[in-house]
Amino acid sequence: MAAQRLVVIGGDAAGMSAASQARRFRTPDELEIVAFERGHFASYSACGIPYWIGGQVAERDELIARTPEEHRDRGIDLRMRTEVVEIDPDRGRVRTRDLESGAESWTGWDRLVIATGARPVRPPIPGIGAPGVHGVQNLDDGQALLGTLEGLGSPGGAPGRRRAVVVGAGYIGVEMAEALLNRGFEVTVLNRGEQPMATLDPDMGRLVHTAMDGLGITTVNRAEVTAIRTGDDGRVRAVATADAEYPADVVVLGIGVAPETALARAAGLPTGEHGGLLTDLSMRVRGRDAIWAGGDCVEVLDLVSGRDRYIPLGTHANKHGQIIGANIGGGYGTFPGVVGTAVSKVCDLEIARTGLREKDAAAAGLQYVTATVGSTSRAGYYPDASEMTVKILAERGAGRLLGLQIVGREGAAKRVDIAAVALTAGMTVERMTMLDLGYAPPFSPVWDPVLVAARKAVRALTAG
Repeated sequence: MAAQRLVVIGGDAAGMSAASQARRFRTPDELEIVAFERGHFASYSACGIPYWIGGQVAERDELIARTPEEHRDRGIDLRMRTEVVEIDPDRGRVRTRDLESGAESWTGWDRLVIATGARPVRPPIPGIGAPGVHGVQNLDDGQALLGTLEGLGSPGGAPGRRRAVVVGAGYIGVEMAEALLNRGFEVTVLNRGEQPMATLDPDMGRLVHTAMDGLGITTVNRAEVTAIRTGDDGRVRAVATADAEYPADVVVLGIGVAPETALARAAGLPTGEHGGLLTDLSMRVRGRDAIWAGGDCVEVLDLVSGRDRYIPLGTHANKHGQIIGANIGGGYGTFPGVVGTAVSKVCDLEIARTGLREKDAAAAGLQYVTATVGSTSRAGYYPDASEMTVKILAERGAGRLLGLQIVGREGAAKRVDIAAVALTAGMTVERMTMLDLGYAPPFSPVWDPVLVAARKAVRALTAG
Protein backbone atom coordinates (compact mmCIF):
# COMPACT_ATOMS: atom_id res chain seq x y z
CA MET A 1 0.00 0.00 0.00
CA ALA A 2 1.34 3.43 -0.92
CA ALA A 3 2.07 5.77 1.95
CA GLN A 4 -0.40 8.51 2.69
CA ARG A 5 0.91 12.06 2.65
CA LEU A 6 0.57 14.58 5.44
CA VAL A 7 1.24 18.20 4.49
CA VAL A 8 1.94 20.72 7.24
CA ILE A 9 1.75 24.48 6.64
CA GLY A 10 3.98 26.20 9.20
CA GLY A 11 7.23 25.04 10.72
CA ASP A 12 7.01 26.26 14.30
CA ALA A 13 5.36 25.01 17.50
CA ALA A 14 2.01 23.58 16.40
CA GLY A 15 3.07 22.45 12.94
CA MET A 16 6.27 20.66 13.88
CA SER A 17 4.79 19.21 17.07
CA ALA A 18 2.04 17.70 14.91
CA ALA A 19 4.55 16.37 12.39
CA SER A 20 6.82 14.92 15.08
CA GLN A 21 3.96 13.28 16.96
CA ALA A 22 2.50 11.77 13.77
CA ARG A 23 5.94 10.37 12.95
CA ARG A 24 6.08 8.64 16.35
CA PHE A 25 2.88 6.82 15.45
CA ARG A 26 3.61 6.01 11.80
CA THR A 27 6.77 5.17 9.87
CA PRO A 28 7.82 6.89 6.63
CA ASP A 29 6.59 3.82 4.73
CA GLU A 30 3.13 4.41 6.19
CA LEU A 31 3.01 8.21 6.25
CA GLU A 32 5.02 10.67 4.19
CA ILE A 33 5.30 14.03 5.97
CA VAL A 34 6.05 17.23 4.06
CA ALA A 35 6.19 20.56 5.93
CA PHE A 36 6.48 24.03 4.44
CA GLU A 37 7.97 27.00 6.28
CA ARG A 38 8.39 30.40 4.64
CA GLY A 39 10.94 31.70 7.15
CA HIS A 40 14.60 30.94 7.81
CA PHE A 41 13.99 29.10 11.12
CA ALA A 42 11.76 26.32 12.44
CA SER A 43 10.84 25.07 15.91
CA TYR A 44 12.00 28.10 17.87
CA SER A 45 10.77 29.95 20.94
CA ALA A 46 9.27 33.27 19.88
CA CYS A 47 8.51 33.91 23.56
CA GLY A 48 12.26 34.04 24.22
CA ILE A 49 13.01 36.80 21.71
CA PRO A 50 12.74 39.71 24.21
CA TYR A 51 15.24 37.96 26.49
CA TRP A 52 17.65 37.43 23.60
CA ILE A 53 17.34 41.10 22.69
CA GLY A 54 17.83 42.09 26.33
CA GLY A 55 20.92 39.94 26.76
CA GLN A 56 19.64 37.31 29.19
CA VAL A 57 19.89 34.74 26.37
CA ALA A 58 23.33 35.03 24.81
CA GLU A 59 22.84 33.41 21.41
CA ARG A 60 19.97 33.20 18.94
CA ASP A 61 20.43 29.46 18.47
CA GLU A 62 19.63 28.85 22.14
CA LEU A 63 16.01 29.59 21.21
CA ILE A 64 15.92 26.89 18.52
CA ALA A 65 14.51 23.61 19.82
CA ARG A 66 15.18 21.56 16.68
CA THR A 67 16.88 22.47 13.43
CA PRO A 68 15.50 21.65 9.96
CA GLU A 69 18.26 19.05 9.59
CA GLU A 70 17.17 17.34 12.80
CA HIS A 71 13.58 17.19 11.57
CA ARG A 72 14.73 15.71 8.26
CA ASP A 73 16.80 13.11 10.11
CA ARG A 74 13.55 12.03 11.77
CA GLY A 75 11.80 11.48 8.48
CA ILE A 76 10.06 14.84 8.06
CA ASP A 77 10.63 16.58 4.72
CA LEU A 78 10.82 20.17 6.01
CA ARG A 79 11.17 22.65 3.16
CA MET A 80 12.38 26.04 4.32
CA ARG A 81 11.79 29.38 2.58
CA THR A 82 8.77 27.84 0.88
CA GLU A 83 5.46 29.64 1.21
CA VAL A 84 2.06 28.07 0.70
CA VAL A 85 0.08 30.53 -1.41
CA GLU A 86 -3.11 28.53 -2.01
CA ILE A 87 -5.05 25.70 -0.42
CA ASP A 88 -7.29 23.65 -2.71
CA PRO A 89 -9.32 21.51 -0.29
CA ASP A 90 -11.58 20.01 -2.94
CA ARG A 91 -8.66 18.50 -4.87
CA GLY A 92 -6.48 17.89 -1.81
CA ARG A 93 -3.48 19.97 -2.78
CA VAL A 94 -1.54 23.14 -1.92
CA ARG A 95 0.29 25.54 -4.20
CA THR A 96 3.72 26.61 -2.97
CA ARG A 97 6.26 29.23 -3.95
CA ASP A 98 10.02 28.92 -3.44
CA LEU A 99 10.92 32.32 -1.98
CA GLU A 100 14.47 32.14 -3.30
CA SER A 101 13.74 31.19 -6.93
CA GLY A 102 10.09 32.21 -7.26
CA ALA A 103 9.21 28.80 -8.72
CA GLU A 104 5.71 27.50 -7.96
CA SER A 105 4.37 23.95 -7.78
CA TRP A 106 1.45 21.91 -6.48
CA THR A 107 1.74 19.26 -3.74
CA GLY A 108 -1.06 16.81 -3.04
CA TRP A 109 -2.12 15.66 0.43
CA ASP A 110 -4.27 13.06 2.13
CA ARG A 111 -4.15 14.93 5.45
CA LEU A 112 -3.48 18.64 5.95
CA VAL A 113 -2.39 20.58 9.04
CA ILE A 114 -2.74 24.37 9.03
CA ALA A 115 -0.37 25.98 11.54
CA THR A 116 0.12 29.39 9.96
CA GLY A 117 0.42 31.20 13.28
CA ALA A 118 -0.30 34.87 13.78
CA ARG A 119 0.55 38.06 11.95
CA PRO A 120 1.56 41.25 13.74
CA VAL A 121 -0.95 44.07 13.77
CA ARG A 122 0.37 46.89 11.56
CA PRO A 123 -1.99 49.87 11.47
CA PRO A 124 -1.67 52.23 8.47
CA ILE A 125 0.43 54.80 10.33
CA PRO A 126 2.55 57.10 8.14
CA GLY A 127 6.21 56.10 8.45
CA ILE A 128 5.58 52.67 9.96
CA GLY A 129 7.84 51.06 7.35
CA ALA A 130 10.79 53.40 7.94
CA PRO A 131 14.24 52.04 8.79
CA GLY A 132 14.60 51.80 12.55
CA VAL A 133 10.99 50.65 13.09
CA HIS A 134 10.85 46.99 14.11
CA GLY A 135 8.42 44.24 14.99
CA VAL A 136 9.52 41.18 16.97
CA GLN A 137 7.37 38.38 15.61
CA ASN A 138 10.11 35.92 14.63
CA LEU A 139 13.86 35.31 14.80
CA ASP A 140 14.45 37.25 11.58
CA ASP A 141 12.76 40.25 13.21
CA GLY A 142 14.89 39.85 16.30
CA GLN A 143 18.09 39.68 14.27
CA ALA A 144 17.15 42.84 12.38
CA LEU A 145 16.39 44.69 15.63
CA LEU A 146 19.69 43.61 17.15
CA GLY A 147 21.47 44.92 14.07
CA THR A 148 19.84 48.32 14.54
CA LEU A 149 20.65 48.42 18.26
CA GLU A 150 24.27 47.49 17.65
CA GLY A 151 24.49 50.16 14.95
CA LEU A 152 23.45 52.74 17.53
CA GLY A 153 26.47 51.84 19.63
CA SER A 154 26.96 50.71 23.20
CA PRO A 155 25.93 52.77 26.23
CA GLY A 156 29.55 53.58 27.01
CA GLY A 157 30.60 54.36 23.47
CA ALA A 158 27.63 56.15 21.93
CA PRO A 159 27.59 59.93 22.00
CA GLY A 160 24.51 61.53 23.54
CA ARG A 161 21.28 59.87 24.56
CA ARG A 162 19.91 56.69 23.02
CA ARG A 163 16.13 56.77 22.96
CA ALA A 164 13.69 53.97 22.25
CA VAL A 165 9.93 54.15 21.87
CA VAL A 166 7.79 51.04 22.28
CA VAL A 167 4.32 51.24 20.75
CA GLY A 168 1.94 49.06 22.73
CA ALA A 169 1.90 47.94 26.37
CA GLY A 170 0.82 44.31 26.20
CA TYR A 171 3.07 41.33 26.90
CA ILE A 172 5.49 42.04 24.05
CA GLY A 173 5.49 45.78 24.74
CA VAL A 174 6.47 45.54 28.40
CA GLU A 175 8.98 42.74 27.77
CA MET A 176 10.64 44.74 25.00
CA ALA A 177 10.69 47.81 27.25
CA GLU A 178 12.73 45.78 29.71
CA ALA A 179 15.04 44.50 26.96
CA LEU A 180 15.75 48.02 25.70
CA LEU A 181 16.25 49.33 29.23
CA ASN A 182 18.78 46.56 29.82
CA ARG A 183 20.63 47.74 26.71
CA GLY A 184 21.00 51.23 28.10
CA PHE A 185 18.21 53.03 26.23
CA GLU A 186 15.87 55.65 27.59
CA VAL A 187 12.53 53.93 27.07
CA THR A 188 9.10 55.43 26.47
CA VAL A 189 6.05 53.17 26.10
CA LEU A 190 3.07 54.59 24.23
CA ASN A 191 -0.15 52.84 25.17
CA ARG A 192 -3.52 53.59 23.61
CA GLY A 193 -5.39 52.02 26.52
CA GLU A 194 -6.34 53.27 29.96
CA GLN A 195 -3.47 51.38 31.63
CA PRO A 196 -0.70 49.02 30.47
CA MET A 197 -1.45 45.30 30.25
CA ALA A 198 -5.01 45.31 28.95
CA THR A 199 -5.19 41.62 29.84
CA LEU A 200 -5.59 42.86 33.43
CA ASP A 201 -8.35 44.96 34.91
CA PRO A 202 -7.45 48.69 34.90
CA ASP A 203 -6.92 48.81 38.69
CA MET A 204 -4.28 46.07 38.40
CA GLY A 205 -2.82 47.66 35.26
CA ARG A 206 -2.36 50.83 37.28
CA LEU A 207 0.00 48.93 39.59
CA VAL A 208 2.04 47.89 36.55
CA HIS A 209 2.18 51.51 35.36
CA THR A 210 3.43 52.74 38.74
CA ALA A 211 6.06 50.02 38.90
CA MET A 212 7.28 50.70 35.34
CA ASP A 213 7.69 54.38 36.17
CA GLY A 214 9.70 53.35 39.22
CA LEU A 215 11.96 51.25 36.99
CA GLY A 216 12.72 54.27 34.81
CA ILE A 217 10.36 53.41 31.96
CA THR A 218 8.12 56.30 30.94
CA THR A 219 4.62 55.04 30.18
CA VAL A 220 2.10 57.28 28.42
CA ASN A 221 -1.49 56.03 28.45
CA ARG A 222 -4.31 57.01 26.08
CA ALA A 223 -1.63 57.79 23.51
CA GLU A 224 -2.83 57.09 19.98
CA VAL A 225 0.13 57.08 17.57
CA THR A 226 -0.64 59.23 14.52
CA ALA A 227 2.70 59.12 12.64
CA ILE A 228 6.30 58.00 12.79
CA ARG A 229 8.59 60.88 11.82
CA THR A 230 11.76 60.38 9.85
CA GLY A 231 14.88 62.49 9.37
CA ASP A 232 16.66 63.59 6.22
CA ASP A 233 18.29 60.15 6.03
CA GLY A 234 14.87 58.47 5.98
CA ARG A 235 15.40 56.81 9.36
CA VAL A 236 13.04 57.12 12.28
CA ARG A 237 13.57 60.16 14.50
CA ALA A 238 10.33 60.47 16.52
CA VAL A 239 6.87 59.05 17.18
CA ALA A 240 3.94 61.46 17.09
CA THR A 241 0.64 61.25 18.94
CA ALA A 242 -2.26 63.67 18.89
CA ASP A 243 -0.76 65.49 21.88
CA ALA A 244 3.02 65.20 21.67
CA GLU A 245 6.10 63.99 19.81
CA TYR A 246 8.58 61.55 21.34
CA PRO A 247 12.18 61.45 20.02
CA ALA A 248 13.31 57.98 19.00
CA ASP A 249 16.45 56.37 17.63
CA VAL A 250 14.59 53.05 17.39
CA VAL A 251 10.91 52.10 17.53
CA VAL A 252 9.59 48.68 18.52
CA LEU A 253 6.02 47.71 17.68
CA GLY A 254 4.21 45.65 20.28
CA ILE A 255 0.65 46.34 19.17
CA GLY A 256 -0.46 42.73 19.16
CA VAL A 257 -1.21 39.97 16.69
CA ALA A 258 -4.14 38.55 14.75
CA PRO A 259 -4.63 34.99 13.44
CA GLU A 260 -2.97 34.40 10.06
CA THR A 261 -5.93 32.84 8.28
CA ALA A 262 -6.04 34.53 4.86
CA LEU A 263 -5.18 31.24 3.12
CA ALA A 264 -7.80 29.33 5.07
CA ARG A 265 -10.51 31.92 4.46
CA ALA A 266 -9.74 31.96 0.73
CA ALA A 267 -10.22 28.18 0.77
CA GLY A 268 -13.64 28.55 2.38
CA LEU A 269 -12.67 27.19 5.80
CA PRO A 270 -14.67 28.41 8.81
CA THR A 271 -13.39 31.20 11.05
CA GLY A 272 -14.83 32.76 14.20
CA GLU A 273 -15.56 36.27 15.37
CA HIS A 274 -11.89 36.83 16.23
CA GLY A 275 -10.73 35.66 12.80
CA GLY A 276 -9.27 32.34 13.96
CA LEU A 277 -10.04 28.95 12.47
CA LEU A 278 -12.75 26.94 14.18
CA THR A 279 -12.04 23.33 15.12
CA ASP A 280 -13.67 20.52 17.03
CA LEU A 281 -12.19 18.97 20.17
CA SER A 282 -9.81 16.83 18.11
CA MET A 283 -8.47 20.04 16.46
CA ARG A 284 -10.04 19.02 13.15
CA VAL A 285 -11.35 22.00 11.17
CA ARG A 286 -15.13 22.01 11.47
CA GLY A 287 -16.78 20.41 8.47
CA ARG A 288 -13.51 19.06 7.01
CA ASP A 289 -12.59 15.45 7.73
CA ALA A 290 -9.00 15.64 6.44
CA ILE A 291 -7.90 19.09 7.67
CA TRP A 292 -6.64 19.99 11.14
CA ALA A 293 -5.48 23.33 12.53
CA GLY A 294 -3.64 24.46 15.65
CA GLY A 295 -1.56 27.17 17.25
CA ASP A 296 -1.97 30.91 16.91
CA CYS A 297 -4.28 30.64 13.88
CA VAL A 298 -7.18 29.02 15.79
CA GLU A 299 -9.77 30.06 18.32
CA VAL A 300 -10.16 27.97 21.47
CA LEU A 301 -12.93 27.30 23.94
CA ASP A 302 -12.80 29.34 27.14
CA LEU A 303 -13.76 26.88 29.89
CA VAL A 304 -14.89 29.68 32.21
CA SER A 305 -17.14 31.71 29.92
CA GLY A 306 -18.07 28.90 27.51
CA ARG A 307 -17.20 31.11 24.52
CA ASP A 308 -14.58 30.83 21.80
CA ARG A 309 -11.59 33.10 22.42
CA TYR A 310 -8.35 33.98 20.66
CA ILE A 311 -5.39 33.39 22.97
CA PRO A 312 -2.11 33.01 21.03
CA LEU A 313 0.34 31.23 23.34
CA GLY A 314 3.11 28.72 22.73
CA THR A 315 1.79 26.46 25.48
CA HIS A 316 -1.48 25.98 23.60
CA ALA A 317 0.27 25.57 20.24
CA ASN A 318 2.45 22.71 21.44
CA LYS A 319 -0.55 20.92 22.97
CA HIS A 320 -2.55 21.40 19.77
CA GLY A 321 0.28 19.88 17.76
CA GLN A 322 0.56 16.85 20.05
CA ILE A 323 -3.17 16.19 19.75
CA ILE A 324 -3.27 16.69 15.99
CA GLY A 325 -0.29 14.42 15.43
CA ALA A 326 -1.75 11.68 17.59
CA ASN A 327 -5.11 11.80 15.80
CA ILE A 328 -3.53 11.75 12.35
CA GLY A 329 -1.11 9.01 13.34
CA GLY A 330 -3.81 6.66 14.57
CA GLY A 331 -3.94 7.55 18.25
CA TYR A 332 -6.50 9.70 20.01
CA GLY A 333 -6.55 13.03 21.78
CA THR A 334 -8.74 16.05 22.45
CA PHE A 335 -8.11 19.64 23.48
CA PRO A 336 -10.82 20.57 25.98
CA GLY A 337 -10.13 24.32 26.13
CA VAL A 338 -8.27 26.89 28.19
CA VAL A 339 -8.78 29.19 31.16
CA GLY A 340 -6.55 31.95 29.80
CA THR A 341 -3.47 31.72 32.01
CA ALA A 342 -0.49 33.93 31.20
CA VAL A 343 2.54 35.32 33.04
CA SER A 344 5.05 37.98 32.15
CA LYS A 345 7.57 40.31 33.73
CA VAL A 346 9.21 43.67 33.31
CA CYS A 347 12.53 43.78 35.17
CA ASP A 348 11.72 42.47 38.68
CA LEU A 349 7.97 43.07 38.40
CA GLU A 350 5.93 39.88 37.86
CA ILE A 351 2.51 39.97 36.19
CA ALA A 352 0.04 37.09 36.01
CA ARG A 353 -3.60 36.43 35.16
CA THR A 354 -5.99 33.58 34.57
CA GLY A 355 -9.69 33.34 33.85
CA LEU A 356 -11.94 36.33 33.23
CA ARG A 357 -11.47 40.04 33.75
CA GLU A 358 -14.39 42.12 34.96
CA LYS A 359 -15.35 43.11 31.41
CA ASP A 360 -15.12 39.48 30.24
CA ALA A 361 -17.50 38.37 32.98
CA ALA A 362 -19.92 41.18 32.16
CA ALA A 363 -19.80 40.34 28.44
CA ALA A 364 -20.64 36.71 29.26
CA GLY A 365 -23.66 37.82 31.28
CA LEU A 366 -22.16 36.75 34.60
CA GLN A 367 -22.79 38.59 37.85
CA TYR A 368 -19.72 38.70 40.05
CA VAL A 369 -17.97 40.08 43.08
CA THR A 370 -14.31 41.06 43.36
CA ALA A 371 -11.80 41.07 46.18
CA THR A 372 -8.30 42.55 46.23
CA VAL A 373 -5.66 41.84 48.87
CA GLY A 374 -2.08 42.74 49.57
CA SER A 375 0.22 40.03 50.88
CA THR A 376 3.80 38.77 50.77
CA SER A 377 5.64 35.95 49.05
CA ARG A 378 7.00 34.57 52.34
CA ALA A 379 6.22 34.85 56.02
CA GLY A 380 6.49 38.53 56.90
CA TYR A 381 9.32 37.90 59.38
CA TYR A 382 11.38 35.86 56.90
CA PRO A 383 14.14 37.83 55.06
CA ASP A 384 13.43 39.17 51.57
CA ALA A 385 9.68 38.68 51.62
CA SER A 386 8.29 40.60 48.62
CA GLU A 387 4.92 42.29 48.32
CA MET A 388 2.19 41.33 45.89
CA THR A 389 -1.38 42.33 45.09
CA VAL A 390 -3.95 39.64 44.27
CA LYS A 391 -7.36 40.31 42.75
CA ILE A 392 -10.02 37.62 42.47
CA LEU A 393 -13.40 37.41 40.72
CA ALA A 394 -16.16 35.05 41.86
CA GLU A 395 -19.61 34.39 40.47
CA ARG A 396 -22.37 35.90 42.57
CA GLY A 397 -24.68 33.26 43.97
CA ALA A 398 -22.80 30.15 42.87
CA GLY A 399 -19.47 31.29 44.29
CA ARG A 400 -17.58 29.81 41.34
CA LEU A 401 -14.09 31.19 40.78
CA LEU A 402 -14.07 33.29 37.60
CA GLY A 403 -10.59 34.78 37.46
CA LEU A 404 -7.49 35.92 39.31
CA GLN A 405 -4.76 38.48 38.68
CA ILE A 406 -1.43 39.05 40.45
CA VAL A 407 1.07 41.90 40.32
CA GLY A 408 4.16 41.65 42.53
CA ARG A 409 7.82 40.87 42.84
CA GLU A 410 9.80 37.63 43.15
CA GLY A 411 7.61 34.64 43.96
CA ALA A 412 4.34 36.23 42.83
CA ALA A 413 3.56 35.20 39.25
CA LYS A 414 3.58 31.41 39.42
CA ARG A 415 1.02 31.46 42.22
CA VAL A 416 -1.49 32.01 39.43
CA ASP A 417 -1.19 28.29 38.68
CA ILE A 418 -3.19 27.55 41.84
CA ALA A 419 -6.11 29.49 40.39
CA ALA A 420 -5.62 27.97 36.93
CA VAL A 421 -6.12 24.49 38.38
CA ALA A 422 -9.09 25.67 40.45
CA LEU A 423 -10.71 27.23 37.37
CA THR A 424 -10.20 24.07 35.32
CA ALA A 425 -11.81 22.05 38.11
CA GLY A 426 -14.74 24.48 38.38
CA MET A 427 -14.05 25.13 42.07
CA THR A 428 -15.83 27.68 44.22
CA VAL A 429 -13.82 30.26 46.14
CA GLU A 430 -15.07 28.72 49.38
CA ARG A 431 -13.64 25.34 48.35
CA MET A 432 -10.38 27.06 47.41
CA THR A 433 -9.90 28.38 50.96
CA MET A 434 -9.35 24.81 52.15
CA LEU A 435 -6.78 23.83 49.50
CA ASP A 436 -3.92 21.95 51.13
CA LEU A 437 -1.03 24.03 49.81
CA GLY A 438 2.60 23.67 50.83
CA TYR A 439 3.74 25.94 53.65
CA ALA A 440 7.04 26.92 55.21
CA PRO A 441 8.14 30.48 56.09
CA PRO A 442 10.71 30.69 53.23
CA PHE A 443 7.98 29.93 50.68
CA SER A 444 4.69 31.38 51.90
CA PRO A 445 2.79 32.97 54.75
CA VAL A 446 0.60 30.57 56.74
CA TRP A 447 -2.27 31.68 54.49
CA ASP A 448 -1.07 31.79 50.91
CA PRO A 449 -1.95 35.10 49.17
CA VAL A 450 -4.28 33.30 46.74
CA LEU A 451 -6.19 31.75 49.63
CA VAL A 452 -6.38 35.09 51.43
CA ALA A 453 -8.00 36.55 48.31
CA ALA A 454 -10.41 33.58 48.15
CA ARG A 455 -11.41 34.13 51.78
CA LYS A 456 -12.12 37.80 51.11
CA ALA A 457 -14.21 36.83 48.07
CA VAL A 458 -16.27 34.46 50.24
CA ARG A 459 -16.99 37.36 52.61
CA ALA A 460 -17.99 39.56 49.66
CA LEU A 461 -20.39 36.86 48.45
CA THR A 462 -22.07 36.43 51.81
CA ALA A 463 -22.28 40.19 52.32
CA GLY A 464 -23.91 40.67 48.91
